[in-house]
Amino acid sequence: MKVRSQQANKVNVITLGCSKNLVDSEVLMGQLRANNFEVTHEAAQSDANIVIINTCGFIDNAKQESIDTILRYADEKEAGRLEKLYVTGCLSQRYKDDLEQEIPQVDAYFGTLELPQLMKKLEADYKHELVGERLLTTPSHYAYFKIAEGCNRPCSFCAIPLMRGKHVDRPIEDLVREARRLAGMGTKELILIAQDLTYYGLQQYGERKLADLMRHLSDVPGIDWIRLQYAYPSQFPLDALDVMNERANICKYLDMPLQHVSDNMLKTMRRGISKRRTIELVDTIRQRVPDIALRTTLIAGHPGETQQDFEELYRFVEDTRFDRLGIFTYSHEDNTHSFTLPDDVPAEVKQDRADQIMELQQGISMELNEAKVGQTYNVLFDRKESGYFVGRTQYDSPEVDNEVLVPATKNTYVRLGDFAQVQITEASDFDLYGRLV
Repeated sequence: MKVRSQQANKVNVITLGCSKNLVDSEVLMGQLRANNFEVTHEAAQSDANIVIINTCGFIDNAKQESIDTILRYADEKEAGRLEKLYVTGCLSQRYKDDLEQEIPQVDAYFGTLELPQLMKKLEADYKHELVGERLLTTPSHYAYFKIAEGCNRPCSFCAIPLMRGKHVDRPIEDLVREARRLAGMGTKELILIAQDLTYYGLQQYGERKLADLMRHLSDVPGIDWIRLQYAYPSQFPLDALDVMNERANICKYLDMPLQHVSDNMLKTMRRGISKRRTIELVDTIRQRVPDIALRTTLIAGHPGETQQDFEELYRFVEDTRFDRLGIFTYSHEDNTHSFTLPDDVPAEVKQDRADQIMELQQGISMELNEAKVGQTYNVLFDRKESGYFVGRTQYDSPEVDNEVLVPATKNTYVRLGDFAQVQITEASDFDLYGRLV
C-alpha cells in the first residue's frame, strides 16, 4: 500500500480545446479525488502545488494556445510558485518528443490514452472501478457524454486520428450505467459527443447502433434532454431520426459538420460524399423531422479551393438556411494528407471567405430568430448573468448556439437548472429575449 506524504497535494487542472477534452479532464479529476487529492478546475487564484494541463493540438490557433499555457505555468514553476507541472492531451500526444526538448521545465508529458501512467507518476492508484465516473466541470444539470473515442474517417485535413487513434465504442451497458449515475447527481441533459457519433456500434457490435443507444439512454429516469453533436454525413443512420420523433426527450437538434459542398472540395477533403447526396441528406432529415434545428461547420480555404468552389458553398448556405453555422479557416496540419498539397489559398482570402459566410449566416439567423417572436418555448436555465437569467431551448447547445435571456427583476424568479415556459418577445441575430409565461 502506498503511503502519501502528510502534506496535502492540491491539483489545478487546466483544460484546452473541445468538449471531448473536457470529459477527459473530468475523468482525471474523478480519479484524483478518489485518491484524496484536492482538485480544482481552471482556478484563477489557486494555491495548488501541482498543475496538469490537458492540451489541444487540432489546428494552429489551438496549438499556440496550448504552448502559451504550458510556457506560462513553466514560468510559475521556475519562479518557485509551483512544485510539479504535467502536460497531457492531444498536443502532448502529437508532439511529445519536440515538447520535451523545447519545454524541459515540464515534469512529464502524457498522451491522450495514458491516464494510468499519469496517475502512477502522481504516486496514485488508477481505479478501474471508477471507469465512467467523473467530476463535472459544467453546471450539474447538463453533461457532455462521450460515447466513443478515436476516429476511422480518412478526412484529408484532419489530424484527430493521429492524436486519438482508431474509433473505439463504449459498450451500451456502460453508457447507461453512467447516464443513471449522472441523473442521480441531478443531470437533466446529456450532450452526446464523439469524433463521429454516426459510426457508433461498428467497432463494438459490427453494425451501427446509435439509434439503439438513443433508446436506452432515453429510458433513463431523470434525463429530460438528449442532444446529438458531431454526426458525420456519409452513411448517416437515418433510424436515429425515427428515435428523435418517437421520444420526447430526444432534442430535435443535430450537429453535422459538412465542411464543404462542392464536389471538387469534397473529393479533395476525402469526405466520402457528393454535393448531390449532401443536399439529399439535408432534405431527408428535414422531411423526417420537420422542426429539427440543424447546425453545421465549414472550412474556408482548403488547398485547391477555387473561387467557383467558394461560390458554390456560399449559394448552398444561402439556400439551405442552417439554424446554426460556424466556419474555420483551413489550417495546414503536418502528417495529414492535405499537408502534401500546396497551401495555395492566401490567408487573407481564407479569412475573407469565412467572413462572407458568417455575414450571410448572421442575416439568416436574424430572420429565423425574428420568426420566433411571440412563440413560447420550454427553456432550461443555465446561469444568471448581467441582470438576466440565461437559458436554452431544445434547439440550442451550450456555448455555441442561441441563448434565451429573461430579465432578472424582483418579480421574476428562476431556479438555475430548471425548466420554464418562456414567450419570446424580442430577437437579435444570435440571441432571443423573453418573459416567463
